[in-house]
Amino acid sequence: MKKYLLLFCLMAVVQVAFAGNSSTDFSQMTEKAIPKDSVVVEFGKSGKVVIIVDSKDDFDKLKLMNINQIIAELDLVENKETGELTIVELRKKDGSVKEIVKVREEGPETEVRVGGMRVYVDESGENTKVKIETDGGKSKHEKSFRTYSNIDLGINNLVENGGFPTSDMPYAVKGWGSWNFGINWMASQRISNGFNWDFGLGFQWYNFKFENRNIQAVQGNEGIAFLERNDVDGMKSKISASYLTAMTLFKLDFGKMDGEGKRGLQVAAGPYVGYRLGGRSKFVYEDLGGSGRRKDTENTGLYLQNLRYGIRGEVGVGRVKFYTTYDLNELFQEGKGPSVTPIAFGVIF
Repeated sequence: MKKYLLLFCLMAVVQVAFAGNSSTDFSQMTEKAIPKDSVVVEFGKSGKVVIIVDSKDDFDKLKLMNINQIIAELDLVENKETGELTIVELRKKDGSVKEIVKVREEGPETEVRVGGMRVYVDESGENTKVKIETDGGKSKHEKSFRTYSNIDLGINNLVENGGFPTSDMPYAVKGWGSWNFGINWMASQRISNGFNWDFGLGFQWYNFKFENRNIQAVQGNEGIAFLERNDVDGMKSKISASYLTAMTLFKLDFGKMDGEGKRGLQVAAGPYVGYRLGGRSKFVYEDLGGSGRRKDTENTGLYLQNLRYGIRGEVGVGRVKFYTTYDLNELFQEGKGPSVTPIAFGVIF
């Protein structure tokens, strides 16, 4: 099957080259327009491959060869790492080489590339399957360096002694409503196929919403205090904090490791460090008599750590990605609050 694909590629190259250098339609060529020292291979009503030689000896030899011999005489060199054969290449005056036609054979599967077109042939089943793809002439190979931005949207919680604080603790966090939001500006350097090193800056916002709506977090003389307000009807209570975060990630994309540029399973992990920009508590309530909605806030930081650091992980398939972050230090300053550590997980947009 491969020899027919090779012949198809040679026909495509001849047609492209002729169209780019002459205004004459190939289908209108007559036998008089074809040099005498040539071999013409015709397919159907309009398909032609013209092979021209300058030497009469070479021409006499060429006339006696069949298509298998012609392909064998190409003396193709196989790339041992990728299994690819370069059939046609363009060598420029500056010494650079542009590969035009490439063939890769792997068992019953054969792949032929001609410019921006790919032909896949699968002979593993009873019937031969042929698939043709085009990419508009654009390379699907990943750039060695690029920049991008993304958005994190998820939920966060607190970890204490290897688990989440139980509901009887005043600082127990409600999962739904404790939002984590982040904006990141990143740069990515390709190390090898499917292996990238990313680094960048971002802003992260954390909201820790308490399960008990009557709990109010206030700044006491010795540390943070969690007061249970029985004199009002609590509606919402939370602690929020924002950080400027620097991170670096080492990423593996298993779909790109063969150099084809296809997205597959992606995993990433790396450290981050953040500096706190703000922090406050917010308590929303109504008087027991129903006097209307009120709000108390404290913008003091509530003894939150100024510096946070931890590990970030990502996993995804295609364009769907998830993330998780886990701080390696505690949320509050030592001795000023409970020994809890933030954790977050969500979706990357």
